[in-house]
Amino acid sequence: MSTIIVLDSIMFYGIIEFMSEVSLDTAKIQKAVQMGVPLSITTYTLPHQMEMYMAEVLTAFLKELNQENMTEYLVYCLGELTTNAKKANTKRVYFKEKGLEISDPRDYATGMETFKVDTLENIKYYLQLQKKAGYYIKLILQTRSNKIKIEVRNNVDLMIFEYKRIHDKIARAQQYNSIDEAFSEVLDDTEGAGLGLIIMVLMLQKIGLQEDNLQVLSENGETIIRVILSLDEESTKNMSALSKNLVDIIETMPQFPENIAHINQLLNDPDSKLSDIALHISNDVALTADLLKLVNSSAFALAAPCHSIAEAVKLVGIRGIKNLLYSLGSIKTLGNATKEQRQLWDHSYRVAFYSYNLSRNFCASDHSLVADSYVCGLLHDMGKVVFDSAHPKLIEKFKKLCDTKAASPRMFERLASGANHSEIGALIAEKWNFPKVISETIRYHHDPDAASDETKKLVSVVYLANMISHYQDGEAEFYQFEPSVLKRFNITDETQLQKIVEKLQAAFKSEAM
Repeated sequence: MSTIIVLDSIMFYGIIEFMSEVSLDTAKIQKAVQMGVPLSITTYTLPHQMEMYMAEVLTAFLKELNQENMTEYLVYCLGELTTNAKKANTKRVYFKEKGLEISDPRDYATGMETFKVDTLENIKYYLQLQKKAGYYIKLILQTRSNKIKIEVRNNVDLMIFEYKRIHDKIARAQQYNSIDEAFSEVLDDTEGAGLGLIIMVLMLQKIGLQEDNLQVLSENGETIIRVILSLDEESTKNMSALSKNLVDIIETMPQFPENIAHINQLLNDPDSKLSDIALHISNDVALTADLLKLVNSSAFALAAPCHSIAEAVKLVGIRGIKNLLYSLGSIKTLGNATKEQRQLWDHSYRVAFYSYNLSRNFCASDHSLVADSYVCGLLHDMGKVVFDSAHPKLIEKFKKLCDTKAASPRMFERLASGANHSEIGALIAEKWNFPKVISETIRYHHDPDAASDETKKLVSVVYLANMISHYQDGEAEFYQFEPSVLKRFNITDETQLQKIVEKLQAAFKSEAM
């Protein structure tokens, strides 16, 4: 009986308010950096403890990226942005209580005459009012494609004159050559308000901010201040070079199994007969058993068990058999002897199962995509397996290489813990002459929008399957899913996602039984 799954079309620390002491979850920060997913912290009143906590998270985030040189500047900027967001929220409740219309310039001028004194004297009262009104401040951190994105959001719309004032300050800041010059001219102008924003822009310019990298937006009822910075060029180059060096020095790693490579050559030869291919595979008893086990798994939803390679070739097709051989060859080469390896492969098998079923439900008309989804899901984390498969002597050799190239111990630790694993896995796939669709899926499975148009849909399938697996394990939250991918599969809310998760989970559990 077919077991094809029919699917519906489909914070970091969350909200923290009353806090005496919250420990920093560095493991979660590390995970988010590795996966390129956002970290989010939301508060309603922004107490001092929360400001300190946000600064700690940002500091740990930058340390994980080996960007400690940015810490002092960005912590200052974070404080400026969150304070401004808090002030904007307080304005809304203050003006409402006074019966003034904040969007009216005359009412605005009247309200601002007493706003500062009144709110400072009764700050707790006004903070409770904004909490009751549901006004929040949200910090979002994310790194992807060698970029750092920092967003501060609050759920009030900017008035036109507020928007203009902010942009005027930014434009003005870009004209100054130093902070001293800004202090002198702004204070002479008796415009102390907004000086913090000007200083912030000048600080950001010191660490590489370009004009287009500071965005002020008002959309969907939120004010968004977004800062986008590039990772320093030296760190980026070093990480890329070390990843290539790692692949180059894996001399102890066996080459892709010769018998499987030979079979794939036969499969690629248009003059090869299916009977000859089946016979060649059947001559390898162990390979035959492994291949039939995969073909008969519930992932492929065969109506009846397959008992021979000749039958498997007919049922799964040439492309399907090739992909299964790539899977089996990779597992054989990289190994699954240790507990850590088995855990990685267990995750990969689940992602492969989810990828295949997602593709059959959402992309059924694209037969090539469906055929490729299983192997791409299975091999997506191949770069992680490398370190768990590597001999201690190899790791020591790589560590010495890092020392020779004056790479920081932190950079070695990042690579060893899985940083850049997508690139490392893709490089190995290319070394083994895997098809482009496999190497590209491995490379971009955390960043599907960066994939080529040719593979973007498949990469999105594997990305979604991988995130669902992490979501299922409590390692990812709904807000961390890439919005563009959710939109691609018509997933509009968490309830839809949960339905998909439940069906995939139930089907995968039944396979394991």
